[in-house]
Amino acid sequence: MAERPTAPATDPYIAWLQAHLNKPLDDSPSALGRWLGMTLIAIDDEGLTVTCAVRPEMTNAAKVLHGGIIAALMDEVMGMTVFAFSKGRYHASVDLNVNYLAAGQIGDVVTVRARILRTGRRIVSISATLHNATGDLMAHATSNLIAANDESN
Repeated sequence: MAERPTAPATDPYIAWLQAHLNKPLDDSPSALGRWLGMTLIAIDDEGLTVTCAVRPEMTNAAKVLHGGIIAALMDEVMGMTVFAFSKGRYHASVDLNVNYLAAGQIGDVVTVRARILRTGRRIVSISATLHNATGDLMAHATSNLIAANDESN
């Protein structure tokens, strides 16, 4: 079993993230990431944590946080984590499984925590959780991502 990567402070991808701690990720290379309006609040040896305020355009007809936005938030943070911890190697999602447990409201600030579970030669397994401001678990996701720019493809 391959070991989980660590986040050395000298890594340029981790250094970029560290420079953005507690700041909006307005200059994220991801257009979706910029639209989501996330703020990076933590980096550790297992993953990343971001917050995001629920805006009206993120809700469905019932005025609750849309399930697609929940999935996008968790997928975006999982992708950021894998990219940073693999030293800028791009990966594509093989699967994304989301369990929806509670609704979010306009104005809520949600927290997404992504954690790498296992890194293989080409596949990375990762999970994410989404909590509301009171710490209630709103959603849980798992994903496997495959290296997209591997020369053996």
